[in-house]
Amino acid sequence: QVQLVESGGGLVQAGSSLRLSCSASGRTFSSNAMGWFRQAPGKEREFVAAISRSGANTYYVDSVKGRFTISRDYAKNTVHLQMNSLKPEDTAVYYCAARGRTPYIGTYYMGAEQYDYWGQGTQVTVSS
Repeated sequence: QVQLVESGGGLVQAGSSLRLSCSASGRTFSSNAMGWFRQAPGKEREFVAAISRSGANTYYVDSVKGRFTISRDYAKNTVHLQMNSLKPEDTAVYYCAARGRTPYIGTYYMGAEQYDYWGQGTQVTVSS
């Protein structure tokens, strides 16, 4: 079982930066591929970024490439999402997700159905 707790959301102006953190419980953090998703009001949850077990491989949705960076800290069982040059369209609730034991260390996942554990979300609001 993995429990995820997000933090770092807030209200910022366009062009600002935020760093989201996702703290994972349990001893299996190194076994989990991780991801970030977001859901804006009236829209479906969408993939934002993913990172492999090894941390060597990452992937981003086109709309955030070059602005967002996902990383993981094994010592602290934490995944971060550094968000720069924020835009009003980035406004959403951001969710951290963990996939159960992943056999391949270099694989990342982009589908919400591929993740087994979810945090409760943190609100990010970007004003224009």
